[in-house]
Parts: sequence; structure tokens; C-alpha cells
Amino acid sequence: MEGGTDANLTNSYFSSSFIGVNGFGSPAESKYSMMQRMTSSSSSSPSLLDDGAKNFSHNPVSSPMSSLFSDFGAMSISQRRKAPNPTANEFIPKGVPRMATMVQSSVPAFPLPLFSHPSLSSSTAAALAPGMSLSAGSSPLHSPKITPHTSPAPRRRSHTPNPNNPNPANYMVPTSVSDQGAHIIQKETVGGTTYFYTDNTPAPMAGMVFPTYHIYPPTAPHVAYMQPKANAPSFFMADELRQELINRHLITMAQIDQSENTGVPSEVDSYHSLFPLEPVPPPNRLQKTSNFSYITSCYKAVNSKDDLPYCLRRVHGFRLVNTKCMMLVDMWKKIQHSNSVTLREVFTTKAFGDHSLVFSYDFHAGAETMFNRHFNDPAADSYFTKRKWGQHEPPPPRQHAGLLPESLIWAYIVQLSSALRTIHTAGLACRVMDPSKILITGKTRLRVNCVGVFDVLTFDNSQTNHVTLMPQYQQADLISLGKVVLALACNSLAGIQRENLQKAMELVSINYSSDLKNLILYLLTEQSRLRSVNDIMPMIGARFYTQLDASQMRNDVIEEDLAKEVQNGRLFRLLAKLGTINERPEFQKDRTWSETGDRYLLKLFRDHLFHQVTEAGTPWIDLSHIVSCLNKV
Repeated sequence: MEGGTDANLTNSYFSSSFIGVNGFGSPAESKYSMMQRMTSSSSSSPSLLDDGAKNFSHNPVSSPMSSLFSDFGAMSISQRRKAPNPTANEFIPKGVPRMATMVQSSVPAFPLPLFSHPSLSSSTAAALAPGMSLSAGSSPLHSPKITPHTSPAPRRRSHTPNPNNPNPANYMVPTSVSDQGAHIIQKETVGGTTYFYTDNTPAPMAGMVFPTYHIYPPTAPHVAYMQPKANAPSFFMADELRQELINRHLITMAQIDQSENTGVPSEVDSYHSLFPLEPVPPPNRLQKTSNFSYITSCYKAVNSKDDLPYCLRRVHGFRLVNTKCMMLVDMWKKIQHSNSVTLREVFTTKAFGDHSLVFSYDFHAGAETMFNRHFNDPAADSYFTKRKWGQHEPPPPRQHAGLLPESLIWAYIVQLSSALRTIHTAGLACRVMDPSKILITGKTRLRVNCVGVFDVLTFDNSQTNHVTLMPQYQQADLISLGKVVLALACNSLAGIQRENLQKAMELVSINYSSDLKNLILYLLTEQSRLRSVNDIMPMIGARFYTQLDASQMRNDVIEEDLAKEVQNGRLFRLLAKLGTINERPEFQKDRTWSETGDRYLLKLFRDHLFHQVTEAGTPWIDLSHIVSCLNKV
């Protein structure tokens, strides 16, 4: 739900010790909430949150994670129910004096002002009209009519730091050694019993003012001015990113009906819930792939050992006779690169009814091959198609009019060369640099797939040292990279055929820079010496900086979208707790529940959140009001 949650809370979100003013595990703010309650050292009135004080009294020097805003959690949500205090007054506001007193007090659940609406933000007796009461049936408030989709962030409240009302931001400010040594003994009287505790609150730093509740700042300027759409949502993440994530989640959770797909086993080795990622042809129409010379199929499956999804590449009808090739598999497992799909394990199985070899890779939901993205249009090959006598040759395609932009091609070159550099440095060879084995996620993110398959399928038992063959395979990787770049520049796989090479290079010379042409010629031309992927780095040149800048700008945009959603998990947990506590008629006689007693305040707060009306008395949905109030809890 939300990162950074205390580990002790992951097992039960509805524990009786909800910690922190933000609901879950904020040591600083939790201590702040207790400090805010204890402003009066000689208070004799019963606390609205007396159970929390009793909890705290068991351990006078309690750790921040065990104290505090357990008032919200002490509402008997779990099995640790406390007996009601017979001396505590039921909080049922019936007029001005009680409400005014409540607003003036430092109740930690609702920092001043208690409610964001102007009609309840005053600390004087005029906050409510004479005789007016807050009932659970209706709300006397009128919405400020802030449109939900354009609700601005709440304004910051400026105030002078008060040592008796510490600011939660002060816990982020380092204190001196002398300040850390000072301990103030505080006390509070609840129901005739006095409780003592040690105040370890650091003194606030003069001149620094922070908001006293969670607040949404505006979009950062460096992100706001790079937004391509002026009407992009400012309160939630971008629709495009949201839809992409939803699609990935759907693909990750997709399953098949075993009754209608009897050819797919329910379990293979330690993997279950197999889902075909490629159309499975009938057994009589299976064809060998042009890459591996074996029939292959691909599945998404969940590993029962870690419950994570993986991609299984099955090689049909292959019997592994020697396990010496696992030495190369172990080398591939160590390759961790952002532009390569990591190989996790290789095993044999008979679950499919034959001897199959299965490669397990990381699963990247929503990925598609470069072939499907760029080379799946037969019309793109028309320029290289042979003409009959008398037919006119069509005009050559142009960049942005049938051809890919050069910036996109360079982005692919940088990523593919980076993957090859890491693979070659490890003493291995890719051997699958082909458009059908290169995955694209998002718009331009590339990953080389099916690495290590050739090393197992073509393993030679008579060869004593297989590492000696790697330089030869690495040279083939560079030639394959040149073919991929040329095919991208021509936007057609027909351009890499031998009879079309001259025509393809002419097309590149007309539409692209000389640097791209020279890189393709260098990769496709055989050299007398061994070449290295590092040789093409000078040809790429400053375009590395362009890709780095684009990557960092993309990171800034995603971080900004994440910042818009950072409080959502906490707000959801607050609403879940409120919904669990409110409207429980079966506990009507129990004072620890919301129908009576102190917890009745939560029912009023619920009405204040959701029962807003206009001047005409009609219901009004005000997202800004709801989010602003929940951020103060």
C-alpha cells in the first residue's frame, strides 16, 4: 500500500496500537501528538483520549513506536479491548461552550483549526451560532465550492514556533548535545489519576516554520515547464502512466481456463499458473523458429518458491545429455543489466508430454518485440520489392514520413551497445541480436531477450574450453547489431538482404546523418582485426549525453507523479479505520465505540468529511476538503 510502513504493522492493519499521527509508524509525529496533548501540567478534566494516556503510563520512557496516537487505535478495533472508564465524560457536544473548549484544546487528532471550513476554524465562542450543535444526521456546513478536479493544495499556515506546541518538522532538525541532555518531566491528570512522562522533544529552531499537517506542494517548476500537455492532471498521476501500469497489472495477473486449454500443464517443476504469451498453434502446425532451429513456446508462470512471475521459454523436444553447459548458465545468471533480460534458471521437464528444455527469465509485463513494433507492416517493404517490367518504382520514404526519426534510432543504439558491452566484458556473447528477440517496454526501453539459449542448444561436448569461442561469437554480435540498425533506418527487414544492401545504404545516406551511416558501415564491414563494441563509442559521441538527459527528465516526471500519490495509502487506511468503527449498532451500549462516548467524535468527523452541502442544501462532493481534512489527521 505504501512504502516505509513499519514492519510490525504489515500483519494487521487493524491493530489496537495504530502508531503515529499519520496513522502508521511515524515516530516523530507520534511523539508530537502526545506532546500536543500535554500542554497543561495540572489538568484535571478527563481527556478525550484517555485510553492512550493509560497505555503510555505503563512505560514512562516508552519508545516512540509504542506510544501515542494509539488513541485512534485504542478504540477497541482488535482483540485488546480495554474496559470503559466510568469517570470519563461522554463527548456529545450540545452547544457552544463545549465545542469552543474542544477547538481550543490541543487535541492531537485534529491540529488547530479542527476543521478547515471557516465556520469552524475560529477558536472563539462565535465558532458556532448559539444553540447550534453538530449532529450525526446532517452537516450545517456549506461547501466552499471548490471543483474536485481543480482543487488547489491547502494554503500553509504561518505561526510562531511554540515550545509547548512543538512542530513535527522539528524532528527533522538536528539538535545540539546540550539540547539532547535536557529532559522535562510532564504530567497529566485523567480521571483523578496523574500520569508522568519524560519530554524528550528537541527545542524548535528559531525562524523555521513548517506546516503542522501533511500537505501537497505544487508541481516542481522543472517538471511543470516540461509537461507536454497543459491540461495534465495536477492532483493525480498522468492518465497515460496510470493506464500503462494498469495494463501491466492485468497481464501479470492473467490466467487461463485449464478446462479449455488442456495442452498447457497446470504445473511445471516449481512453476504454476502458466499463461501463454504467444499463440500456441495446433500440434500439426508447429514450426521451427528461424533463430533456434527448434520449436519454442513462451509462457508466463509463477514460481511457488518466491511467488513472483517469470517468463518460461520452452524448447520442444530437446534432450539435454550433458550438464557441463550449466557452467555457461551460471555465468549468465550473474549478468544484471538494465537492457538485458536476466536468466534465472534452466531445467528439463516432461510436464508437456515430451523432453523439453525450459529457460526461466524475468517477466516484463506489457513488453513487445521490436519486430512487432516496427517491422510488422508489409507495406514498409514495398520500396525494396522487385518490380515487374514496366512498373514504376515508388519514391523512397522520408524521415517522419515512413522512416523512424534518427533520435529514436540512436536511443536504440545506445541501449543495445550498452547491453553488448556488459555481456562481452563478462566473457560471453549475446548471439540473439535479432528484432524478434529484442523487447520494448514503454516507448523506447529495450531489453535483449533469450540470452544464453544458444550456449545451451549448441554446446559441444568435445570442446574443452568453450570460452575460447566467445571472441568469434562477439564479432558476430557486432554484425548482427549493424543489421538491426540498418533495418531500423530502412524501417524494413528487406533492407538487410544482400541484394538490397546498396539500395538500403543509399536510403540511409539521403535521410540520416553521416555518423549513422559510418556506424552501420563499420559494423557490417569485416575487419582484419578483432573489433570491440567500445570502437563504436566515438561514433555515438555526445549522443550519450542526450540519452542521459532524456532518462533523467523521465525520472523527474515519474517522481513527480509518485509524489502526487504518496499519501494515498495512508488516507485509505484512515478511511478503512473510520469505516470499520462508525455505524456499528451492535455495539451501541459499548462506550468504546462510535455510537456513544468519546468515539462519537469520529462519527461527527465522518459527517464533516462527506456530508458537505451547497447554500441550497444539496449534497456537494469537494475532494479538496476531504483530502485536506484527512491530511490533518
